[in-house]
Amino acid sequence: MTVTNSKPQEFVLKTTCEASSGIVAAVTSFLAERGCYISELSQFDDHDTGRFFMRAVCHIEAGDCTQDELREQFEEVAERFGMTWELADSARPMKVLIMVSKFDHCLDDLLYRHHKGELNMEITAIVSNHLDLRPMAERQGIRFVYLPVTKENKREQELALMEIVEETGTELVVLARYMQILSDNLCAELNGRAINIHHSFLPGFKGAKPYHQAHERGVKLIGATAHYVTADLDEGPIIEQSVQPVDHTFRPDALVAVGRDTETVALARALKLHIEKRVFLDGNKTVIFR
Repeated sequence: MTVTNSKPQEFVLKTTCEASSGIVAAVTSFLAERGCYISELSQFDDHDTGRFFMRAVCHIEAGDCTQDELREQFEEVAERFGMTWELADSARPMKVLIMVSKFDHCLDDLLYRHHKGELNMEITAIVSNHLDLRPMAERQGIRFVYLPVTKENKREQELALMEIVEETGTELVVLARYMQILSDNLCAELNGRAINIHHSFLPGFKGAKPYHQAHERGVKLIGATAHYVTADLDEGPIIEQSVQPVDHTFRPDALVAVGRDTETVALARALKLHIEKRVFLDGNKTVIFR
């Protein structure tokens, strides 16, 4: 006799809508009636905006209902409450495109975490405006696309980027120290599906040489901020921030070294939160169920 211990197929249901009574009861009843076991449930009412947010981790425990059937049948519940929602298979890797320039620490960290199975993603391509990191991509067998950007060809190269996004079915674009400002058009096209790592603890110390500015101000914390990309430079909804203590003995080069660590940590955590469907956009803020 052969005994199989196959793990039930897990899925995540994300919903957001205008807050009203009966939402939780409607969603949980819908899932229970179709043999779904809820292993994790988080909810939040934003009293400032009147929005309701909910995330449920489930698996089908009984019956023969499939995830596709659940998606089709959940439409009625969603319409009743005017929900924005998605039901995603937890096992399916998210398709992620990474953009870089010359700094390699964030890319190196993401590749390592991906190799170790910490990030459930499929890297569709590494796109860069420089050739410096091409060997790193090719060592991993990942497609590398060189798109040098000038004032004259910026829109043309952004259209080429979007062609790659569409061609590969990319769901998320990660700017892993990509040192080019995206146009307003591209920011709009990638709304809610592009994450940037900012080499500072936002808000503050914007522009060139943030660590030198921090040194001149005698800061006691060095930070980095991962946020969604918007047309307002470095003002997008914040997903994750990382800080480390420093003191008067830290010269700018030492601050840069500490900063690299905070950048890799903040970006990796933000990416993991997004992949696991834990992040909701709430205006210029985020709601995150950890």
